[in-house]
Amino acid sequence: MPDDLDLRLVRHFVAVAEELHFGRAAARLYIAQQALSRDVARLERHLGVALLARTTRRVSLTPEGERFLPRARQLLALQDQARRELHQEGAPLVVDVLRHGSTADRILARAKATVDERSLEARFHGGLGAALAALADHRVDVAFGRIGSMHQRETAPLVRRLVRWEPLALIVPEDHALAGHEAIPLDALSGLTIDTSAGNTAAPEWEELATHLVTRYGGIPSPPHHPGMAAVAAAGPDEVLHHVRATGWPILTMLDEPHPSGAAVRPLVHPVPLYPWLAIHRRDLRHPALEALTRAADELAAAERWREPPLRAWFAPGDGDLLAAGLTDRP
Repeated sequence: MPDDLDLRLVRHFVAVAEELHFGRAAARLYIAQQALSRDVARLERHLGVALLARTTRRVSLTPEGERFLPRARQLLALQDQARRELHQEGAPLVVDVLRHGSTADRILARAKATVDERSLEARFHGGLGAALAALADHRVDVAFGRIGSMHQRETAPLVRRLVRWEPLALIVPEDHALAGHEAIPLDALSGLTIDTSAGNTAAPEWEELATHLVTRYGGIPSPPHHPGMAAVAAAGPDEVLHHVRATGWPILTMLDEPHPSGAAVRPLVHPVPLYPWLAIHRRDLRHPALEALTRAADELAAAERWREPPLRAWFAPGDGDLLAAGLTDRP
């Protein structure tokens, strides 16, 4: 048997072995079910044995799978222990901030100014869906973003802390009729095709929110229109400008992110639609830079009233529950 065992594949096998269901295991790992099935098959080929017995109705462990499972758990426990010990010896806290200039990126920059900046390291996955997959694989320590309905169960065991309610806006071509407004009433979306980043598999939580908002006010969510939508969504202002000019569709965005010159950015109002930023990490995470990151988020939230939604606000289904959960207070 080859000795270069891929522990990512081992982690995926353990998830299936514990769930005995590929769909539930894939949701737990934040990956597609087909990808998970391929990973388990790769591990079986690598080991030269069948670990799982699969039928159309059930998944079960083979005798070889039963024998391998406790060893697999030991391997993963050793890996996790090694990571924790490395953190104690100065390895950086790895933080996914989605994209440059985001709310999370601002928090990270403020935290870096208060500690040795080498103790904090950024990642840019372009969406919480992709960041959570990295978190599950221990490639990321802290992730930021909105928890959509597809992630509620899987993130329940994690620490989830509300950081900000960020208002939403539209990016429109400078010659678009809506560019003449200082702020755009949501009713003005009626009948318009709005770019909701459809097809961005890295950020299903964003597409879910955007689709709810646009359809609620009579707009038409854009179809999946780019095979590399995740890359477009994470791109810089120049690429965004090219995209809005090429399609002619207004793009739904967060108000405070960097926006391209050559296009107009207008806040949405009556009511104000909000995106909830949460900081998410494992409960057993211990790292000296975590306190600096949390403090930076709290300082920015207090200075800019991030956790105080306006009285007339729109929340995607489920997001308003964060108010009732006591994670923030309405003014």
